[in-house]
Amino acid sequence: MGVSSWQRRARLAGLGMLAWFGLINVSHAIPAFARQTGQACVACHVSFPELTPYGRMFKLSGYTIGTRQALPLALMAQFGVTHVRNNRDDQGQKIVPKTDKPVLSAASVFLGGKINDNIGGWVQWTYNNLAGNGDVGHSGIDNTDLRIVGRSDNASDTDMRWLYGITVNNNPTVQDVWNSTPAFGFPFTTPPNGIGAAAATMLDGQLGQQVAGVGGYVYWKRTIYAELSGYQTADGFFAPLRAGTDIQTPGGVHRLSGVDPYWRLAWNHEWGANSLMLGTYGTILRLYPDNTMPFTPTDKFTDIAVDAQFQHISQLHTYSFQFTRIHENQDYRASYPATLAGAPIGAGPAPANAHDTLITDKLKGTFYFNRQYGASLAVIRTRGTPDSGLYAPGSVGGSANGRPDTQGYILELDYLPLQNLRLMLQYYAYSKFNGARRNYDGAGRPASANNTVFANLWLVY
Repeated sequence: MGVSSWQRRARLAGLGMLAWFGLINVSHAIPAFARQTGQACVACHVSFPELTPYGRMFKLSGYTIGTRQALPLALMAQFGVTHVRNNRDDQGQKIVPKTDKPVLSAASVFLGGKINDNIGGWVQWTYNNLAGNGDVGHSGIDNTDLRIVGRSDNASDTDMRWLYGITVNNNPTVQDVWNSTPAFGFPFTTPPNGIGAAAATMLDGQLGQQVAGVGGYVYWKRTIYAELSGYQTADGFFAPLRAGTDIQTPGGVHRLSGVDPYWRLAWNHEWGANSLMLGTYGTILRLYPDNTMPFTPTDKFTDIAVDAQFQHISQLHTYSFQFTRIHENQDYRASYPATLAGAPIGAGPAPANAHDTLITDKLKGTFYFNRQYGASLAVIRTRGTPDSGLYAPGSVGGSANGRPDTQGYILELDYLPLQNLRLMLQYYAYSKFNGARRNYDGAGRPASANNTVFANLWLVY
């Protein structure tokens, strides 16, 4: 039997990964925050970026624990191979580029750590090799979180009583510490050239690197966490927080009207090797239908979410669970009247309804043996109001029945031979995609055609 092109490329990818092992010096495999604290990476992370209780305190403390570094830099690179079960549309054209071959999907530079005992943070700049046209990638600002913090200790105890701070960031939920909210929620690494579903709530990654948020938070006795932030379009003084994004093309980014609220409330309990969190978060957003026309009426999106996390962390066995549900009310008070008048606003699809809802559920469990061998299973589901305008038929990314419903599961296997190197294998399986199990696009395409295998090598220094 002959060897297929896919098998040959997979073997080459495997040889490339082995070559990387030979190039890495174990004594230097410590990222910036680990160098600052003097702790191993596993002190802060179950597996990057999922945080341990110590990692959560480090982040909430403004990244100020430890000794300030003279050169607080870190580098990250990801190499991967993506295989989509059927990457051809009904015309025989390739749907997503650069599949079935090893690619450098992303490379990042981090500047971050402690400035003094009360100020710290990090800035990420990322080159995405798959973001541009042809063989040319694109670079720009990525997730960023800057903090000013204060503390109040118990008079008769060495532990903290109050921790309070201010955060400045460019992606709602990037400041969160429980890995159940979208910015750092599972899957932590996604196929850069997989086929995405048609619908996602605003909080689920729709505003990253487009907005600037300033907020205050308090954390009482490691038990009660409360935060209130305000987000606006990253213009003027905050323009660096969206550097590299497309702000001139209609539909390129989302533009908010004024300052919109984001809130977070969580109850946390830690005992022995265990921790439990129950929480809620949400936002109310006013968006212009056309980002280049910040003078029209606005649509309104209200996202209200609940979430939970449980962790058990020991040297031999570590397991964790995260859950979140985001319920979004969509009020198209600007877009819908314009659609009725026959003059839709903006470059994107126009809603056929005045009001829609969208609900996203994510449930994930992870197990690690010896902090080195890991497996995760996640169940994902999005469902909402049928809208033939927003979820237009006749395309791979559309829905023939106008429904946004997508559901399936993600299986991930991880191997960490070194603390700053992770080998990952993911499988995405869809039982429903854009509203149907079969023929969801009106051209005979089943949901399972988008099933994806993704092999990834993640390296940070």
